[in-house]
Amino acid sequence: MTLLLLDTTFLIDAERSEAAVESVISDDDDVAIAAVTVAELIVGVQLASGKHRTARRNFVGSIIDSIPTLVYDTNVAGHHAELLAAVRRSGRARGAHDLIIAATAKASERTVVTADKTAFADLPGVEAVSHR
Repeated sequence: MTLLLLDTTFLIDAERSEAAVESVISDDDDVAIAAVTVAELIVGVQLASGKHRTARRNFVGSIIDSIPTLVYDTNVAGHHAELLAAVRRSGRARGAHDLIIAATAKASERTVVTADKTAFADLPGVEAVSHR
């Protein structure tokens, strides 16, 4: 069993193709999402229009209902601070939400599953895999 944290980019690909999920996640893996991922998914619903909005709302609802959400607590905040400091020292900017996802993964000892592995590259103590 592998502990996985699903990134928003991976879930967007999963919405488009079930093959994305099956290529990385096994039946015995333990999957979760970060709380900030919920926010990113809901923004996607709010920005969608027409029939696409309904389909996306249903998809996001199924994700939220079926995959545990890991909260941003003081443990995650501590890891977030470490990653922020490391990024500032390196001079390589990262997305704010990506760092929160990375901190959540680090705090919960999970591997990030993403479509954008470069967003998590070289972050100390963070492992990421891409399905692409």
